Amino acid sequence: MKNLIFVGGTMGVGKTATCQALKKMLPACAFLDGDWCWDMHPFNVNDETKALVLDNITHILNSFIHCSAFENILFCWVMHDQSIIDGLLASLDTTECKVTTVSLVCSEDQLRKRLILDVEKGIREPDVIARSIARLPRYKLVNTEKIDVSFITAEETAVLIKEKYIIKEC
Repeated sequence: MKNLIFVGGTMGVGKTATCQALKKMLPACAFLDGDWCWDMHPFNVNDETKALVLDNITHILNSFIHCSAFENILFCWVMHDQSIIDGLLASLDTTECKVTTVSLVCSEDQLRKRLILDVEKGIREPDVIARSIARLPRYKLVNTEKIDVSFITAEETAVLIKEKYIIKEC
């Protein structure tokens, strides 16, 4: 049995940092950040590119699932609608997987502080602040375990996920 962990959350909440930390804590671990499948210039969101990205994500995740080298598979992405999670899971061969879906959430104030730091570092554009904050309430509506990361680090979040959701014997 493999662990397949979906880590969702709005932009800037710490999904990638958490998964990078968790990847180092787990044996035989593969990690896919859904944003890597959107890395294009200009950024172009339409029906064709959405379908392409979803196809790429499911292809890579299924490849990790079917590869005997991996016991743990991490996937992070914004996943602010249940239909995104459901659509991805429906396209994956999870028969030999324990599937866990979590959403990282935090207070609006903490999210704003994190995003302002990213904007100041040149990591993000200023418009991300309003877009990210607007998505924050949507995580109450998705059927996932919620982890409030307002006052904990990515490493502490990774430890929580490992201790609570990872099958000890794969």
